Amino acid sequence: MGQYTIKMPDIGEGIAEVELVEWRVKPGDPVAEDQILADVMTDKATVEIPSPVAGTVLELGGQPGALLAVGAELIRLEVEGAGNVAAKAAQRASVAAPVAAAPAVEPAAAEPAAAAPATTGPAAVVPGAPRVPAQRPPVAAPVAMRAPGEKPVASPAVRQRAWELGIELQFVHGSGPAGRITHEDLDIYLVAGGQPRTPVAGSGYAQRHGEESVPLIGLRRKIAQKMQEAKRRIPHFSYVEEVDVTDIEALRAQLNERYGPARGKLTLLPLLARALVLALRDFPQMNARFDDDAGVVTRYQPVHLGVATQTDGGLLVPVLRHAEALDPWACAREIARLAEAGRSGKAGREELSGSTITISSLGPLGGIVTTPVINHPEVAIVGVNRIVERPALRGGAVVARKLMNLSSSFDHRVVDGMDAAQFIQAVRALLESPALLFVE
Repeated sequence: MGQYTIKMPDIGEGIAEVELVEWRVKPGDPVAEDQILADVMTDKATVEIPSPVAGTVLELGGQPGALLAVGAELIRLEVEGAGNVAAKAAQRASVAAPVAAAPAVEPAAAEPAAAAPATTGPAAVVPGAPRVPAQRPPVAAPVAMRAPGEKPVASPAVRQRAWELGIELQFVHGSGPAGRITHEDLDIYLVAGGQPRTPVAGSGYAQRHGEESVPLIGLRRKIAQKMQEAKRRIPHFSYVEEVDVTDIEALRAQLNERYGPARGKLTLLPLLARALVLALRDFPQMNARFDDDAGVVTRYQPVHLGVATQTDGGLLVPVLRHAEALDPWACAREIARLAEAGRSGKAGREELSGSTITISSLGPLGGIVTTPVINHPEVAIVGVNRIVERPALRGGAVVARKLMNLSSSFDHRVVDGMDAAQFIQAVRALLESPALLFVE
């Protein structure tokens, strides 16, 4: 038998380091050839690492969350034959194994302690009971008079016992030096009538203790890094406009009723995507990426639309490529496909990179106003808020209308406020006159 070391492979695109997200195997597991060993994450996607050989897992190369350089040891297997580990290293491992496996010498059993004499009568100590000397008569519980904000002084052991008994130290008189509360003070407080707090288990007013540390690994770490980089490097400014979507919602209902069974249902999102495509023809500076290191803004003719998508692991931005070439139904099908690929973890790197402008929508939870964070290195993002029906004045009459806010953010280094306002107004005009979406 030999040992075979699998190193972190080069997965292309100039990536020098990946994050270990999840192990699919553990030490002692048998591994077949081409079996998936681990999931790693690059800046753009999660990648599965298969095994090139069959064997048994001996050692893992790190814990989830660790950063591994390309070429670093990922996992070590025991395989048939010589393996690829140097003979000398294998010999050292084989020598060390019996030593490690040698049973430890058990320490001599402790001599049994002499049985403590039974204690009877009033002086017996019951665990958890107040330790008040028998000769001390019960007295009224002294109430500590402390200045506002003054903290009671007590040792950690006293604090622990007070917590177990449900005693608020704030109301216990301290008889020790500098007013320090002692165990005897707790006993006096209880015997003299002090009532410990005893909340019912499960009560909404019961105290809760404990904490949980959740490491940011995998997708959550990438999201954190991406958001931090975007807010640090991009001077955001936001622009919010109200849009009357009554007519486009009516048109959408008619299209779904007539063409839904054959072409699929339309949501507002593909219609909004079409409005953005048309508006960007007059505002090409919004469909751009800014390389601030080189000081170059690249404007794009194709619209590669990022669609922010919530998954169980966090936020992903699949890319709807060439949105300018898709009709609303084709756009809806592609958005649905990308969203499913993102949620199932099957989206490839090419489907998660290269966007030129992004739409962000929380659907029914969209709130009234949001301040979306620009998807660096883009220069604009359009956020969709929820639709609400409110009274509005139309032709001097109060009528019910469906209204929605567009909350958008722009990179103020390359987008002026006037241009941003005019761009959103162009989108608004298309949404409020939806027939224009189908006119070339």
